[in-house]
Amino acid sequence: MSMEIYESKNREETYELGVELGRKAKAGDIFAVNGDLGAGKTVLAKGMAKGLGYEGVVNSPTFTVMQEYIGGRLDFYHFDTYRIEEAEEMYELDYEEYFFGKGVCLIEWPGQIEELIPEGAVKINMEYDRPEDIEHRRITIER
Repeated sequence: MSMEIYESKNREETYELGVELGRKAKAGDIFAVNGDLGAGKTVLAKGMAKGLGYEGVVNSPTFTVMQEYIGGRLDFYHFDTYRIEEAEEMYELDYEEYFFGKGVCLIEWPGQIEELIPEGAVKINMEYDRPEDIEHRRITIER
């Protein structure tokens, strides 16, 4: 397992990290992204969609649990499991079709469905690390 640590000074840098992750993503990759509310998880997801070649609008799937973005280099499935109370709820979405398919998945709040996250998923942790600078983030990626 390798670990990379990035310092992001603002939303633009977080977005650009997402673009880079999207450019390097391979079919079947799963990214499990943890972070407090407002930490930049959706900004990272928007960058990933761009890096995968998706040109449309990317919205947070907070109320729909999952958004599909089709038409890029690879399909992109953006999950927000914040409102999931039990992992079994994911079966209603046929999550396995996405997790084990040929697209790329990004899961915000993966702790809600931890037992369903496949081994080998890329773990990303986004945290505020400077109280005096609310834009600054430390982003840790474990592969």
